[in-house]
Amino acid sequence: MIGYPDIKRIGFQVGHARKPGVNNNPVAWGHRLGQCATGKTGLQNAGLWGQRGKGQPMIEFSNVSKSFWTGKTRKIILNQASFRIEVGNSLGILASNGAGKTTIINMMAGLEKPDEGTVTRTSRISFPLGFMGGIVGKHSATENSRYIARLYSLDPDYVESFCRWLTNIAEYFDMPVGTYSSGMRSRFSFALMLALEFDIYLIDEGMPATTDVEFNRKAGQVLRQRLAKATVVVVSHQAATLEKFCRSAAVLRHGQLYMFETLEEAKQLYDYKTQG
Repeated sequence: MIGYPDIKRIGFQVGHARKPGVNNNPVAWGHRLGQCATGKTGLQNAGLWGQRGKGQPMIEFSNVSKSFWTGKTRKIILNQASFRIEVGNSLGILASNGAGKTTIINMMAGLEKPDEGTVTRTSRISFPLGFMGGIVGKHSATENSRYIARLYSLDPDYVESFCRWLTNIAEYFDMPVGTYSSGMRSRFSFALMLALEFDIYLIDEGMPATTDVEFNRKAGQVLRQRLAKATVVVVSHQAATLEKFCRSAAVLRHGQLYMFETLEEAKQLYDYKTQG
C-alpha cells in the first residue's frame, strides 16, 4: 500500500484555501480554460462530479450517431449505437486504427457531442488519461491544481500537495506550466488525474508513461489502488492492452459496436474482421 503525502508535513495547512501570490479567483480563470461540448470547461465536462445518486451509476449511449467529413467522404464512427456501461463492469473496446476510438472516449467524457442521440452520464467520469485541455500554460502547476480542485469541490491544499509529491519537480511546480518539458507536463497532467477519484476511468490505448522511473512506480501504485475499486473503459487496437483491465469487451467496426460477455469472444470477431 502506497503512502500518500502528509499535507502538513510538506508545508501546507489543511483548510486554508488562499495562498499569497496565487490567483484564487475562479472567475478570472473561467474564460481561459476553453469551452467544450456542453459549454463547460474540459475538466468540468469530463468529471461530471455532481451527478451521482440518479439511479445506477453508468454511461449510456442511446441511438448515438457520430461521423466526420474527411474532405472526400464521410467517416462513420457510430451509427444509431445503443449500449450501457455500469459501474462494476469494466469494458474493453477493440477497434482498428482510425475507427474512432478516441472519439468514443471523448463522447463518454463529454468532450465531444454526438451528431444524433443522447449520452447519459450518472457517475463521476474521468477525463481521458493524458488529456490536458484544462491546464493553462501561463499559470503554474500550483495555480492549476488549486483551481481544478475547486471545480470538483475538493480541498485545494490536498490536490496541490498530492501533485507536488507525485510529480517531484521541486521549484518548477511554482513556474508556468508552459515552460515545462513534455515529460514534466505529462507527469503533472497524470498526477492531476490521480488526485481526483472517479467511478469510471477512461483509457485510450493503454496507460500513459513517462521516462521517469520513480514517477512511473508511484503513479502505477496509486492507479492500481484507484482501479481496484473503480470501473475502467479502455479502447485499443490490441487485445493484450484490454486483458490488463477487462473481462467483457466490444468490437467497433463500420459504425457498429458488437458487445460480448468475454474478451475471448470479442477477439475472435476482431481477428476475423481485421485479418479476414
